[in-house]
Amino acid sequence: MSVSTGFDALQKAANASRESVAEGRLRRDQFRTALLTTGDVLEVVPSGSFARRTHKDPIHDIDLLVIYSASEHPDWGQPGASAEAALEHTRGLVKDLLGTSGSIAQDVRWTRLNNHSVKCFLADPEEVPDPFTVDASPALRRSQGGLLIPERNNEHWIASDPEGLIDQVGKRQSDWNQFTRLVRILKCWTTDHGQPMKSLVIEVLALQHLPIVERPEALARFFAAARTAVLAPVCDPTGLCGEIDPRMDRQTASAVLAEAADLSWRAVDAAGRDDAATAMCLWRQVFGDAYPEPDGGCSGTGSAVVGAAGAAAVTAAVRRPKRPIRDAPQG
Repeated sequence: MSVSTGFDALQKAANASRESVAEGRLRRDQFRTALLTTGDVLEVVPSGSFARRTHKDPIHDIDLLVIYSASEHPDWGQPGASAEAALEHTRGLVKDLLGTSGSIAQDVRWTRLNNHSVKCFLADPEEVPDPFTVDASPALRRSQGGLLIPERNNEHWIASDPEGLIDQVGKRQSDWNQFTRLVRILKCWTTDHGQPMKSLVIEVLALQHLPIVERPEALARFFAAARTAVLAPVCDPTGLCGEIDPRMDRQTASAVLAEAADLSWRAVDAAGRDDAATAMCLWRQVFGDAYPEPDGGCSGTGSAVVGAAGAAAVTAAVRRPKRPIRDAPQG
């Protein structure tokens, strides 16, 4: 066992299984095929982390953009009741095509209107904990680029560019084939630390601060840069949606990132001194049990390096009651 094989094991834990990915593709294609049979739907475009290939294990949902013909819905795109009307129209199509009496399939058991999307449950949430869902967001194409997506809570339509974000992530992955893999690891890390940041915040920070170097140094440098970057607004990189999570507790997020940065750099330094056991134990403190111990275990090796302030910050982040997370138009 080495630092590198430890990261291989960590990556395996972060990646979704082949069966889960296959299920996601099946549901994506099923909804796309069904919705394209209607006269007012021009395109059904995958979005969200599954489309960007930054999804972590487990996969619980798939995001789709249902792009309608503006000429078929001339009142859409304007402030007022049309935002909810577009969501209700999409829900009606899903029920007619894929509901329990659907004309194409009968897989959708229940639907719920969210702020930007219709959440379609493929099992009854009262019977199956955390059932697989498909989130279908109605949208109109803008002449100046991007999309208009309804915002039900504010009775408004907002500009968004999920496809632009997909392109940016695809470019980073093309430049460096480790990018999406490490984003999955980072998403697991933030979940394990009480979700001090939305997954999309982590992904955007990675776009900006994850360098093309070996995995251990890349992560250490990311944590060090992100601890400062998160203190300022983290905004949609396509320039349309503004700040991703205005309610984020920036101080807590920064403290958790700072602790990870300290442990990571100590791990990089230990590996540089050929002390792989200490390096592995330090990485295990960053990522938890998903990162394996060295052959001799971690007793007395790097086990007491967490500072009191950092440990308190991490504990506070884990224990703090989670705020409701609104669905983001960028996925």
